[in-house]
Amino acid sequence: MLRRYSKVLLVVTVIVAALVMSGSVFASTEAAAAPVAAGSSMPWWGWPLILFVVTFVLGIVAVLGGVGGGVLFVPIIGGFFPFHLDFVRGAGLLVALAGALAAGPGLLKKGMADLRLAIPVALIASSSAIVGAMVGLALPQDVVQKALGATILGIVAIMIMAKKSEYPEVKQADALSTALRINGIYHEVSTGQDVNWKIHKTPLGLALFIIIGIMAGMFGLGAGWANVPVLNLLMGAPLKVSVATSKFLLSITDTSAAWIYVNNGAVLPMMVVPSIIGIMLGSIVGVRILAKAKPTAIRYMVIGLLLFAGARALLKGFGI
Repeated sequence: MLRRYSKVLLVVTVIVAALVMSGSVFASTEAAAAPVAAGSSMPWWGWPLILFVVTFVLGIVAVLGGVGGGVLFVPIIGGFFPFHLDFVRGAGLLVALAGALAAGPGLLKKGMADLRLAIPVALIASSSAIVGAMVGLALPQDVVQKALGATILGIVAIMIMAKKSEYPEVKQADALSTALRINGIYHEVSTGQDVNWKIHKTPLGLALFIIIGIMAGMFGLGAGWANVPVLNLLMGAPLKVSVATSKFLLSITDTSAAWIYVNNGAVLPMMVVPSIIGIMLGSIVGVRILAKAKPTAIRYMVIGLLLFAGARALLKGFGI
């Protein structure tokens, strides 16, 4: 328990330290907070407190629903809170990054996340995420809102239709994955067996990660919702390897995009700090509840929540 909480504190400390080093961030805090304060009698600490409570609940729901916190954070906070979408997306990337930093080292140590699979994907996705972040900050807010709403609704469709395969059947590795030696063995604790795996359709998978990286940087959603289906269903990596490698990938992809937002002053400590603490503490509670919860019911609740938030973002983009 102490080790788990120490990870939370370590990640929060790293994120806060990074924000402190960026002087433009604190300059933008006053500018962004002023319109909110002007239109509300709530004290300055009111919104951070509400953010903490909401993100704590989102952290619980994210674990139970098997989705990343960033996917829920951006559409819900962007749609129902009086913050500019640029700041919401910047905070969303750091929320996803915090979870990845907490989980990544452990997944590598257990041999679940595979470096040979992660490195070529990370190079492509992180470069694309930088481009996506720059494009997202350059576009008008209403255009980004419309695109965000459409993307969230697309994610809902993927969640409804996508299936999972514990051990996909890959008859023969392709030439690219063979040249890069992307294969491995991991120990399956539930069966006590060592699982040999390899991948195929590598060129198509890497091409899709260009799109995934751009979307991750543009919308601040993280990319676990897309990483896992591509790695598992298309490229043929086992489900556990796909999930673990995806989590590790987020620590690289989101870092690349996050610094673009930090450099442009689109990250507010008053949003980021309570959100990260809330999400991570909620995740810890969610893990405890997971054993007793009914995954199917929670999954449909998450789908309904995303459907509502996506529709809200789309309507907000059209000024409705």
